[in-house]
Parts: sequence; C-alpha cells; structure tokens
Amino acid sequence: MIDILLIGHDYRYELSEFLKLFSSEFSFLESSEVFDVNNEDEFDSLAISKKIYELSDLDNDILINRLHVDRDMHHISIISETIVISNNAISYQKELSEHLDFEKKFANNEKKIDNVIKSASKRLIQKSMFEFLKNRFDAYVPWGILTGIRPLKIVHSLLDEGLSEANVIDILKNNYLISDEKVDLLMKVAKRERKYIYPVDEDKISLYVSIPFCPTKCLYCSFPSHPLAKFGKLRDSYLEKLIYEAKGLGELIKLQGKSIETLYIGGGTPTALDAEQLDFLIKSLFEIFDLEQLEEFTVEAGRPDSITREKLEVLKRNNVTRISINPQTMNQDTLDKIGRNHTVQDIVDCFFLARELGFDNINMDLILGLPGETPDMVENTMKEIVKLNPENVTVHTLALKRASDLNINIEEYKSDLSSYKNMISMIEISQKYMSMYEYSPYYLYRQKHMLGNLENIGYSKDGKECMYNMQIMEEMQSNYAIGAGAVSKFVYLKENRIERVDDVKNVEIYIDRVDDMIDKKYAEVKKNGY
Repeated sequence: MIDILLIGHDYRYELSEFLKLFSSEFSFLESSEVFDVNNEDEFDSLAISKKIYELSDLDNDILINRLHVDRDMHHISIISETIVISNNAISYQKELSEHLDFEKKFANNEKKIDNVIKSASKRLIQKSMFEFLKNRFDAYVPWGILTGIRPLKIVHSLLDEGLSEANVIDILKNNYLISDEKVDLLMKVAKRERKYIYPVDEDKISLYVSIPFCPTKCLYCSFPSHPLAKFGKLRDSYLEKLIYEAKGLGELIKLQGKSIETLYIGGGTPTALDAEQLDFLIKSLFEIFDLEQLEEFTVEAGRPDSITREKLEVLKRNNVTRISINPQTMNQDTLDKIGRNHTVQDIVDCFFLARELGFDNINMDLILGLPGETPDMVENTMKEIVKLNPENVTVHTLALKRASDLNINIEEYKSDLSSYKNMISMIEISQKYMSMYEYSPYYLYRQKHMLGNLENIGYSKDGKECMYNMQIMEEMQSNYAIGAGAVSKFVYLKENRIERVDDVKNVEIYIDRVDDMIDKKYAEVKKNGY
C-alpha cells in the first residue's frame, strides 16, 4: 500500500491517475502525523511513504518534494529539498525554470500563466516519483508520466509553436519520459495527420449520428447499445425523433454558416436498422443538411450478424464511401465468449459481399487482450485479417470500461485477462503484421483502464486514412452529434477551449426529451456569441 500526503495543493485526481500506472493499492492521508514534514504556508508539498514489511528500510522509502510558488511573480523553484531514494538527491530546478520561461511566452493572460504553473508543478511531482515507482513495481510504462488519452495533441501543439522535430522529440523524452518507441510512433502519426487536419478551418465541422441499437451487447462494451430483443420495437420512433433533432441542428448549422466535411453514422450498430430504415435515415440526412462539400461518409456496418446484402446495397446506393466490418477477433471461442452471435466465416462472407458490391474502403476493428486470448490467438487473427486485405485496420487494446459487463463481473473474468507481458507481445505481433503488409499508423489514442497502459492505433493503406477519426481525436474541429448517447464537442480554437454537450443515453428518455437535446446545442452556441 502507498500512503500519500498532499500539503499546500490538491492534485489528488492527477496523482491518482498517475499512480494507477503502477499500482491500484494507494490511499490519501488527511494528516501529516506519520511524516516528519513542516507544514509551511509558502510551500506546496507532496510526501509519499511506501509501507513495506521491514521497518528498517522505511527511511529510504520516503519521498518529499516541495515547490515554492510565488503567484505574483509567476515563478516556481525548488527549495533545497531532497528526494530520498536509495540516498540519491535529485533536483529539477533548472529544467522547470527553463520550461516555464518557454511556456510563458505563449501564455498571454493571467489564467493561462496560472495554468502553466499548475501544469509544471504536477509534471514535476510526477517526474520525481517516476523512477522510484517504476523500479519498486517493476512496471512497464512506455508512455512515461502521460495519463491523458490524446498524446498527439502535445505533439501538434509543440509543432504549432514552431519547434523543430528534434526539439519536440527532446521534450517528449525529457519532460514526459516517453520511451523511444512511443516517441517514434507519435512523430510518425503526427506527420501523417497534419496533411489532413491543417490548415485548420473553423467553418468546417464533422457530423456524427448515433444509432444505439445492437443485436446483443458485447461483454466489453460500454457504448449506448440497446439489444434488439428488448428495444427493437422502438427503432421507428427513435428514427422519427432523430430526424427531428437533425432538423433542429440543421437550422443551427445554417445560422452559423458552417459546412460539413465528414459524416459518420455510428452506434451501437447502425445496421441493426433494417434496410428500409437505413435508406430513410440517409435520405433524410441529405435532405436536411447541406452535404455538397462532404468529403467522407462512413457507416459502421459493424457486426456480421447485422449485415445483409440488401443493407449493403442501401449504403452503396446512397454513396457511403467507407464502412466498418468489425470482427474484434478471428477466433471462434472468443467470439462466443464475448457475446458475438456470428462465426468467423460470417465475417469473411460479409467482407467479400461488400467487395462484390464495390466498397473500396473497408475498416476492420480488432481488440487485443480479450478474455482468454493468447499471443498465438492474436497472431491467428492478424494472419486472417491481412488475407482479406482491408484498407483500414484499427487495433484496440482492451479497456475495462466502467459500465461494461466485463468490468461489472470482473472477478469472474480476472484470471482470463492478459498479463503485461502478453499485452506487449500482442501489440508487437499486430505491429509486425501491419508493417509487413504496408499499413501505416495514421491516428492514435488511449483510454483509461487499458490493459498494459498501452494505446489504440488506426492503421491504413496510403490514401485511405479516415478524416473523421483524425479530426475527432485531435479536437481541432467541432463535432456536432445527434442521437441517444451522442456527444457534441464545440471547439473554440482561439480560447483553446472545448465544450461538450451530450444527448441522454437512454433511448426511451431521448424520445421523450428530444427538444431538450436541441435546446442545449442552441444554448451552447448562443452563450458564445454565435
């Protein structure tokens, strides 16, 4: 157990997320009685004691870090304190001073400068603890002190400030302690993304449409997914209200003078609608919204047990440019275990049916670390996927989502979850096959509670990158979203600010309260002077 004492600051949330990289066994103390620490008002202090079995070792396991903060002068320095780890003293004073001098150039108001101070303070504390915790728990932490889900935003921000690639790489390694392998991955993806998301145009937006129905709910899923057996009868009513919300949003987009660059219909499983419903939905969207400047139109065809020739013909006839057929794994035992009511052969048959109908940009989603899977099983999946030769392959690392059945019943599945060592091996296997068959990473993000503290990577053939995925991850373009569970993100680039407006997740509540969903979006736009 790690006991943590915060003195003079309250970075409890940030330190909790950071400590989870190493261990789940920690708690925050409310008193300094167990430490020999003077509580002086001018200090922000963090004290950490690692409880161990031999009391004779305790003195060498005390970590104390103090920051002197002069708010008026916007200055931070270390005050002659030592971090006692095997009797080695460590000082970050020079690094922090240089970092603040650099960042303050870009902080043009009091609030931004204060945020710089807080950010630097938190990072300093995390860095001072990093090697101690890494060694103590023998942890694999390739992303260094990063706990956020969008590490590429750091890279883009630094490049936007005019830094050279060499400078950016140095900051990633030294300020964030990211491994060489992950730094190389970040730089590759960032350079590929920048061709698509720059120059930034605030008049362009992306549009997301949520279809929150599924044939069944998968074990790992926390998305809005209402099983057809129970909620299928609501599909017509839901579509009626969804079109109603679309009309309200359409008027707002016209008032703002925005143009829609990408359209993405996701879920749930959009092909949980029947062919007639799908056709009605897409035709209605094209009637409501001005889609003359649309550059990409994606529909998650999703699960093979929801795909038919008739539905794929509807998508092709309505000029859908990109679809997803998502196996998650090509091992039948795992498909059965996670609640997918289809076979491996069904996946193959659906893929070739889509090819037969002329789809030339197909994505396939995979999840590494599914319960009971081994590296050999992942290798089998990769071999089967590259045989099909889709244009996109998105490789996810299993995340234990709070609302998923997997997480709720975690004790039942704990012994089936992959170890760190196996997760690393699985990632390496996926990377090997993607590289061998000329797929390159084009977008990347992380999730909380991911096995192995790893990442999700989107791979594609050259020229087949998904613009929507890149825009939604880097958050340089507003994403307007409709439907149950949909989350709109209004991006204000000049203020470096993002506001989220969410639609309720429950389909029945959404149907009853759709006017509220429209009103919330108008309120967000109105309060910002548009």
